[in-house]
Amino acid sequence: MKRLGVVGIPKGWSTMRLVAALEERGVEAVLIDMARVRLDLAARKVFHGEVEITALDAVIVKKIAPSYSPDALDRMDILRFARAVGVPVFSDPDSMYRLIDRLSGTTALRLGDIPMPPTVVTEDVEEALAAVESYGRAVFKPLYSSKARGMTVIEAGSTAREEVEDFQAAGNRVMYIQRMIAHAGGHLDLGVSFLGGEYLATYARQGDGKSWDTTTRTGGKYVPYEPSPEIIALARKAQGLFPGMAFTCVDVVETPDGAAVYEVSAFGGFRGLSEACGIDAAGLYADYVLERIA
Repeated sequence: MKRLGVVGIPKGWSTMRLVAALEERGVEAVLIDMARVRLDLAARKVFHGEVEITALDAVIVKKIAPSYSPDALDRMDILRFARAVGVPVFSDPDSMYRLIDRLSGTTALRLGDIPMPPTVVTEDVEEALAAVESYGRAVFKPLYSSKARGMTVIEAGSTAREEVEDFQAAGNRVMYIQRMIAHAGGHLDLGVSFLGGEYLATYARQGDGKSWDTTTRTGGKYVPYEPSPEIIALARKAQGLFPGMAFTCVDVVETPDGAAVYEVSAFGGFRGLSEACGIDAAGLYADYVLERIA
């Protein structure tokens, strides 16, 4: 019987769905909480309690931490070590590493000529204020976050300086500032999903109109969506900049000026595909990995 590790959140819906999908296929699935992992450099081994991760047949990373932080990069370095000593890791740890940090991921997108909302990154308050003045309305994003956590909208005006200083003082020395985008065709953000680099399906996050963002955390919901071939091609190119991403989702927004990419997900989500498209992404992902380590 094959033994596979699932890096994720204990009792997390997506994590447990992937564990169940593997067990349904006759695999022993070991849930790995990275907070309990130890790296023994002298022995060149990685452990989770008494389980030797470096002796597993493969490791699938569903979620590296409950929320992103620089600590997640340290956790990813441990998985890079495990991969280097011979354990197949899905997705490629080097690409996931680049995507955990918003700045690292999006600079790669722009260098790859992927259209994105106008964005400025700076540590300087005056430069940040100039960006707000230029954009009129800007979204300030932490470098490590998901589902819009820690993001704030700042508008040009008399309170902008205080709001910028408050955002920086909240632990955001480097400020990632993006022009607030006018959505075309409704308050929708698209999740264009890929498995092994091949297009899987697209769902949309539809805002409830009460919040500036569309995340389910603030009242948004998942709805089905049929994207144009151009949007699929754009998302395919974006995720292709990060080789070895076994399962990922590209966040796309349709604007009056055309489609733009917010980011490529380091891990991708199962729930949107399930609720909007009726797709068992966990099962498909399990099959994909098992085929490759057969």
